[in-house]
Amino acid sequence: MTDLPYGTPDAPRVAVRGEARLEVDPEIARIGITVSARGTDRRNALQDLTRRNNQVLDLLKSYGDAVEKTETGTFSITPQLTDKGRHERVRAYHGHVHITATLADFTALGELATHLAELDLTSVDGPWWSLRPDSPAHREARQQAVREAVQRAREYAAALGADLAAVVEIADIGAENAAPAMPVAPGGIMRSAGYGGAAAPPPALDLEPQRQAVYANVNARFTMTRPTL
Repeated sequence: MTDLPYGTPDAPRVAVRGEARLEVDPEIARIGITVSARGTDRRNALQDLTRRNNQVLDLLKSYGDAVEKTETGTFSITPQLTDKGRHERVRAYHGHVHITATLADFTALGELATHLAELDLTSVDGPWWSLRPDSPAHREARQQAVREAVQRAREYAAALGADLAAVVEIADIGAENAAPAMPVAPGGIMRSAGYGGAAAPPPALDLEPQRQAVYANVNARFTMTRPTL
């Protein structure tokens, strides 16, 4: 028997889209850390970079389980040539290491960012708020989209004096976090230029979590009873 995509007079089909949008609290926050070093000697620049990188890693480890994950992104050591002269003469060496830290304990986030920003030649970007890939919020958005599709189809059927009879198809066309993976840091860039000397530590930054938007959309087809026309 051939399947009829548009149904029959006795069993018409109705096709609808269900949509949902939720706003929920973030579950994790990421901060980007860039450690830099510069020197006229390659070895000294590399040693300074290694020392500062270890300081950052030690600080992150000191927060224990509050820092869920630490990842080193890119490392570079680049010679800077003199602007004048016919020969390739190196004026200085620039080194950079990029680190990403993921936290779920937001109470430690502001304090950690403040301590990182105090370190020599260390810049801090973020925070970037997000949900976990398996967050219950994604499931709730998808379920809400399906319920909305059923309600919309039922209203169409009721307008014809009919009832929904059966579901024919539900096509998931996406349920995802609307926030970019790495959005622009709302607080800009926090930089440390350490000039030495003992000083009282600054108060920890008060970072307010940014609510996350979760979207879900489904296409659904139903059959309904014979309309009363």
